[in-house]
Amino acid sequence: MNSASELGAFLKSRRSRVTPGSAGLPVIGRRRVAGLRREEVAELAGVSAVYYTRLEQGRARNPSDAVLDALARVLRLDPTERAHLYDLARRAVRRAAPPSAAGRFPGTAGQGGFEGPGDTGDAEAVPGVPVREDLRRLLAAVGAVPAYLLGPAMDVLAANDLAHALLGGLGGGSPGRSNLARLVFLDASARDLFPRWDDVARQTVGFLRLSAGRRPGDARLGRVVTELSRRSPEFRGLWAAQEVREKSYGTKSFRHPLVGDLDLAYETLSLPGDEGRSLVVFTAPDPRAEGALRLLGSWTARPAARPSATDPPSHAARHGRSSPGP
Repeated sequence: MNSASELGAFLKSRRSRVTPGSAGLPVIGRRRVAGLRREEVAELAGVSAVYYTRLEQGRARNPSDAVLDALARVLRLDPTERAHLYDLARRAVRRAAPPSAAGRFPGTAGQGGFEGPGDTGDAEAVPGVPVREDLRRLLAAVGAVPAYLLGPAMDVLAANDLAHALLGGLGGGSPGRSNLARLVFLDASARDLFPRWDDVARQTVGFLRLSAGRRPGDARLGRVVTELSRRSPEFRGLWAAQEVREKSYGTKSFRHPLVGDLDLAYETLSLPGDEGRSLVVFTAPDPRAEGALRLLGSWTARPAARPSATDPPSHAARHGRSSPGP
């Protein structure tokens, strides 16, 4: 993304959330903005209004740690947002050279673009990404629970059978062509699979934006965001909100066609030595979910030589259409 403009857009979006009253400022007369004015942020952070305005407009770079800490305090950033602020600020410093001749990925209008190769085609196939054999064995070893290896653009680089059974083939993609963000926004069956689709969508976009801050110039990430921005109005709206979220742990709800409604706990484990990749493992927090996973496991244990009439249908087939592209 364009480093300086993304930093300014993020600051502007965060100050719009903080009301003068919550910041301890008197409210006098009518206000044209819902949140804090630039001058008010500058005063509370102890910097000049001119400097803060230049920073928000993308015309000032290299803010000190003290300035960033003050802005994070005034804007009431949580730890994930604070880390994102530092990522964007440090990128603006490193971004001294002009964009490469390869060009940039266009982002949503007014929100900056992705710097990288100028391929704006659909983000279908994941470029050849080798997965260590040890990780594949690990996924197989935890076969009693769903688990998959996730890349920074939310590509599913490898998954065990139970993960495929839970997520309906991971969006219909063949190995190396599955992407969870594309499943959420471009596959209609995702709204059936995730009863709390709005929450899943916000988390997905927040993780992609956080990942983009950490990995400037990531071509694959640029292709995914460009395609989703072009094809999904919901994605465009959420991307413009500048929310960032860490995908660490929590609970996710499913409405599976075979086992019904269930809630699963998940843990996301960063993999040292595999930059940007993480291992996502689901577990059953209650007997109902545990029984559902056992039932799904009984399907994955069947011989796969030839499907029979009793094999579970894919998500796409249940909706009377062929399986979508990845």
